[in-house]
Amino acid sequence: MSAAAAQDCREILDRAQRAFDDRQFKVAASELDAARPNCRADRVHIDVALGQTQYLLGEESEAEKSFQAALSLDPKNQDALYALGRLYSMQNRFPEAVGRLEAVVRLNPKHYKAWDSLGVCYDALNRDSDALRSFFKALDIVQKEQPTYDWAHADLADFFLRRDENEKAFQLAAEAAVRNPNSARNCFLTGKALVRLEKPELSVRWLERAVQLDGQFADALYLLGQTYRKLGRQDEAARVLERFKEVSKTRPRR
Repeated sequence: MSAAAAQDCREILDRAQRAFDDRQFKVAASELDAARPNCRADRVHIDVALGQTQYLLGEESEAEKSFQAALSLDPKNQDALYALGRLYSMQNRFPEAVGRLEAVVRLNPKHYKAWDSLGVCYDALNRDSDALRSFFKALDIVQKEQPTYDWAHADLADFFLRRDENEKAFQLAAEAAVRNPNSARNCFLTGKALVRLEKPELSVRWLERAVQLDGQFADALYLLGQTYRKLGRQDEAARVLERFKEVSKTRPRR
């Protein structure tokens, strides 16, 4: 590639990045698509970025094709394998997701996001021992090296809540909330664990924070309303449960 062509590629990719950062995803996708035929040295990176952008645009089949195109050029590319595994997971194609994510951790045993995503997939496949092994692998890595990454703690908290292991769930959810206090999900999981532990007074603060962060969070609104009711705060319960009904008409519960 000539110096001029390389400069043109760099300018296109810079424009795509600026558009992506500004959440102008259609513009970013157009720039990345334009770069594909000419920027061969960056082709794998471009295909992965294009797939991620297409996914955000709701173009899941096109995103899958872009990730697969990247892997056809570099079958061991961790970013492409992880992105494709995550896409399959979000589509509930869990066996396919597991195959891609296992490939990632074989290539990079410290890829904590892949371990966390594997835990979610194994959980969905009712492979509890594999799910726990994967979640704990993720926790071991993030505990030492990623102090702000909260998803592994939150995902394992959710795992334990669904198995009525509420004290474990509380500890993990509270740690997730420390790592990311602006996550409505983290606050909700902490509050839910406290409700299960029969500590409604303590749970209210967390549930209120969850709906403050996300006023459309139907599950949090419902649980907060029920907790207010249990505490005898009937007016507040009625107000929150009315909000829950309105939200539920347009947004499904999580």
